[in-house]
Amino acid sequence: MNNVPLPPHVPSEELLSRFEYLGSASTFIDDIQEIVKKSLSIFEGFNRQESTLLCDYMECYGAPSRSVVLKEADLGDFLIIILTGKVHITKRADNGAETIVGEVGPGGFLGEMSLFDGRHRFASCITSEPTDFAVLTRDQLNEILIDHPRLGNKLLLILLQSMTERLRDATQRMLPAIIGTAI
Repeated sequence: MNNVPLPPHVPSEELLSRFEYLGSASTFIDDIQEIVKKSLSIFEGFNRQESTLLCDYMECYGAPSRSVVLKEADLGDFLIIILTGKVHITKRADNGAETIVGEVGPGGFLGEMSLFDGRHRFASCITSEPTDFAVLTRDQLNEILIDHPRLGNKLLLILLQSMTERLRDATQRMLPAIIGTAI
């Protein structure tokens, strides 16, 4: 395994500058609370005060349809939370063909693996309709952990639970092909 540190990556200049800046996520707290009521969300485990605190650390952007919001193989250090719209998750095959492997709507989040490890994006995420999203960077996550340790730990547990669920689902789908028998 290569232990060479990856160069720092600042999302706002490179990627996010292509999108409409909507302001602090705190401005959208009422909308975020509505998303929580309608769908499973990263905010589901938070009360309004905790959601408001979390939003104080995030910025929001708007992207038109067919915009690449995360690009496979790019370095990353942030996740996005879908507020409105839908995003297709695509994976490029060795022959260059792209396949849609998932779809995420309001309340869903993407990019959490790179948030934690700062490594290359595993897949691309492309809006399938106009989409607003909030951004949480690794630096912002670290600030939350310093300023509000209980909130930061709660967020980390929610992200870990979601990642574990995704890993279990992926394993469940792949294992029969690997071992040659159904589970």
